[in-house]
Amino acid sequence: MAGHNRVSTQALTSVAKVAAAEALAVPPAQVRVSFSDDAGALALAISAPMGAPALHEVLRNPDRVARSGGSVLARATAAKARILAQVEYLTGSQVSRVDVRISALLTRDDGRVS
Repeated sequence: MAGHNRVSTQALTSVAKVAAAEALAVPPAQVRVSFSDDAGALALAISAPMGAPALHEVLRNPDRVARSGGSVLARATAAKARILAQVEYLTGSQVSRVDVRISALLTRDDGRVS
């Protein structure tokens, strides 16, 4: 069919916020997203806190770190791939890279990660 489809910047931002929020276990309102052009593809920059078990929970049960997805670095690295895949899949846009900046850790005492 002739023509083309476009995804607005607002829609791209909303999709990226939700994808990042799910990957980092935080509310979407706490995620900041910006895009830039990277040789015709989108470079995505995310700044957000990350959900994490409380330190006293980790001291009581060291397996909590593994169950929550590993270290902060390991979880941020895994989140980058998940965010890239979700944004590409849902928007049809080509994303060249995702840069993640963890701005804080949000802890919970009930054994869940945010």
